Amino acid sequence: MIRIARVEAFSFRVPIVQPIKVAFGTFRDRPAVYVRVTDEDGAQGWGEAWCNWPAVGAEHRARLVADIGERIAGCAFATPAEVFHRLEAELDVLVLQTAEVGPIAQALAGLDIAVWDLFARKQGVPLYRLLRDTPVADVPVYATGINPDEPERFALARQAEGHRAFKLKIGFGEALDLRNVHALRETLGPEAELMVDANQALDLPAALRMAEALAPFALRWLEEPLRVDRSAEEWAQLARLSPVSLAGGENLRGTDLLAAAKGHVLRVVQPDITKWGGITGNAPVATEAVARGKSFCPHVFGGGVALLAALHLLAAAGGDGTLEFDCHPNAARDLVVGTLLPVRDGQVPVPAGPGLGAVPDLDALSRYRTWPA
Repeated sequence: MIRIARVEAFSFRVPIVQPIKVAFGTFRDRPAVYVRVTDEDGAQGWGEAWCNWPAVGAEHRARLVADIGERIAGCAFATPAEVFHRLEAELDVLVLQTAEVGPIAQALAGLDIAVWDLFARKQGVPLYRLLRDTPVADVPVYATGINPDEPERFALARQAEGHRAFKLKIGFGEALDLRNVHALRETLGPEAELMVDANQALDLPAALRMAEALAPFALRWLEEPLRVDRSAEEWAQLARLSPVSLAGGENLRGTDLLAAAKGHVLRVVQPDITKWGGITGNAPVATEAVARGKSFCPHVFGGGVALLAALHLLAAAGGDGTLEFDCHPNAARDLVVGTLLPVRDGQVPVPAGPGLGAVPDLDALSRYRTWPA
């Protein structure tokens, strides 16, 4: 039993030199919201809440986490899941009142990760060992965030650093998209594993054309080619006709996400555990996906706590999943992870320390902090 004493949240914004482009917009800085949960003994756990969009999202999410966290201060819990399910039930009316289903889900996800980290640290074990009995030495990763502007140059540098798998952003017009896929395959060679991510930018006819055009490049998956709210019939038609496996999940929640893990459309299931569900909500999704022979590949594009949390869930899930690994400079990641995750032949080690295996360096991050002042 653990009694929670207080919950804190911190928002950060890290300036970047080179904007990061995706089909729906451009990142001009790297925000992060870190969550710290402290128990009555002074032990701490860390989480992260998704906050990439809109531009003001980080500060809003941090204040929301702090507000929601007041509901569990002074309360005792026997398991991390108890915290998640209690708050999820209590916040249902708040979701209806505010219509902020996304921000509230993201705040709860960050709290959940922090509580799991706290429980694991109290037991002196890596977080994934709370979900899996057998140890895991390492997990595979893929380089992500590859912009459409001469992506082969960026990817070649990552290959030299030890990466063996690469995901390209598409959705910038068929001619440019195909030029870039061809350039990656030619530059990286036939052994490199390639994937593409459209970020919901295509309609069904365009997605069908793109899937056919991509077939010769031997891609592992085509990610979010359609909007997630398109009809089940459109998704089923695309899955039936596409020569490339479909991937998705980062923009699904709850029963919709679990249904996707059970269904026949997605062969690669990619929840973002800082966007919805944390560890508690997504552990059953991972179990279901792997049991059905799918790849569980958690989506990550945030700070270092998000990266470590997703890594532990992947390690617990097993199967042939791969961890998304952002290769752009980001102090909000590096001042958590440090040198903990060296990439060697497409793999990174699973941290053996208690909990996530690292904590944010708040002193070093202070120059980027935007809330509290």
